[in-house]
Amino acid sequence: MSSGGTVTGLRSQRFGLGSLRPEAFGAEPRGERLARIRRSPHFKDGVFQNPGGRGGSRPDASSLELAKAFFDKDTRPLRSPSGTVPVYPTTLADIARPPATGLRVTWLGHSSVLAEIDGHRVLFDPVWGERCSPFSFAGPKRLHPVPVPLTALGPVDVVVISHDHYDHLDMPTIKALAGTETVFAVPLGVGAHLEHWGVSADRLRELDWQEATKVGGLTLTATPARHFCGRGLRNAQQTLWASWTVAGDRHRIYHSGDTGYFEGFKGIGAEHGPFDATMIQIGAYGELWPDIHMTPEEGVRAHLDLQGGAPHGVLLPIHWGTFNLAMHAWAEPGEWTADAAEDAGQTVALPRPGQPFEPGGEIPAERWWRVAADPVTAPWRRKPGAASGTGTAAGAAPAAQAELDLASDG
Repeated sequence: MSSGGTVTGLRSQRFGLGSLRPEAFGAEPRGERLARIRRSPHFKDGVFQNPGGRGGSRPDASSLELAKAFFDKDTRPLRSPSGTVPVYPTTLADIARPPATGLRVTWLGHSSVLAEIDGHRVLFDPVWGERCSPFSFAGPKRLHPVPVPLTALGPVDVVVISHDHYDHLDMPTIKALAGTETVFAVPLGVGAHLEHWGVSADRLRELDWQEATKVGGLTLTATPARHFCGRGLRNAQQTLWASWTVAGDRHRIYHSGDTGYFEGFKGIGAEHGPFDATMIQIGAYGELWPDIHMTPEEGVRAHLDLQGGAPHGVLLPIHWGTFNLAMHAWAEPGEWTADAAEDAGQTVALPRPGQPFEPGGEIPAERWWRVAADPVTAPWRRKPGAASGTGTAAGAAPAAQAELDLASDG
């Protein structure tokens, strides 16, 4: 399955060539959807606001500055594995049988996770594309193959989308899922993209923060996050971003989406937790984005906040290892999250991409990335708060955005 819009996905509008628009850019909210957005208590001055009243925004640095940092010949090689990423080989055989404890989680790379919870199957942020980009010829490319073909994954009860960035909302994946019977739970405004790509309106559950929907025996709630949105060159900031809680008869789980650290984790935990498992973004951090992506140390802190301040459940690190979206070394997020969790006395799951585990059973704990990372430059046992020579002081995901901006402009 290829990624993003190509030349064949361009739509000519009556305003001429200047209005050519890649299909992967999606669609802007209109009509009643836009009216609902404008009624949201989180929408002000024409844009959605982050917790605390600050609107989501892109970095202050220019695309040229970001691209210069991203293509730096000295640091760029450190941001990819030097060997083959050890993808788990038997995912399908493992998920063919029901989880013994009623809850099983399978990290499929980046932020894509299959959660089997109390007899239901939930697929978070599914990205099966080769690139997280609107184009097939440019943009961050996958560093390891998808562990399971999408067509072999089996029926899914609900697909959950955290926000509309390319590494979380992949057009070809959504188009493939549009032909199934699954329900889609998305933040307010994101439904416009999905309808544009063929998802029928009756299968959309489009939620503002603190709104909930029922799917079978599950309750899914859109909860706050600190991030931003947008797919096109001119970002109208009219789609919401969210974290998600999912509660079944016996288990509760949380998916952070993309977010900076904020005090709201405590409130989410108090209202919807504690959680048997959390899926927490711990990659693509940097000083240019301090408010919208978490460091490994902040990710562990967020998990503890969600659990009432004490170690509980299992933390699954996500948003790392699959795409080169940051200036830090490729293995750094995994290594430093394992260190920070160990320091906090918190159980952390370290599955290989595609390796299922049950939070109530045996937890994968091998630091598998070491077999694929350069041992000379790898940040082994470097604490998250320490200075790093691998680029953590530089920009993170903005650099990847710069690459996309250049491709879109050119």
